[in-house]
Amino acid sequence: MVKTIMVVDDEPDNVTTVKTVLEKNGYKVVSAVNADDCLEKLKTVTPDLILMDIMMPGTPVRDAIPKIDKKIKITYLSVVRVGEAEKEDLLKAGNIVDFIQKPFDINDLLKSVKKITGN
Repeated sequence: MVKTIMVVDDEPDNVTTVKTVLEKNGYKVVSAVNADDCLEKLKTVTPDLILMDIMMPGTPVRDAIPKIDKKIKITYLSVVRVGEAEKEDLLKAGNIVDFIQKPFDINDLLKSVKKITGN
């Protein structure tokens, strides 16, 4: 079964790169430009994983996370180094499963996605 990944990032280049790599590896990709767009799209799509930029304009990601079904796994994409204490705090949301530091290596991203989705 094809796994669906939602890529939420306000940088079009990041979305294009991640989408291209994931689609070439057999994933269906849905994109969103910010947390509000993500929440809107979640009304009609249930991804297996959300790759979400941690800092975007609009509604803070931290405020959007509690509105996302706990069964949907989320990996943060962060350009800002996240400290261990902050990671622990963010992981309390329950569905945050990983942090990937930007700029990221595409192979590392793919390994993480495969591990999380079991695909």
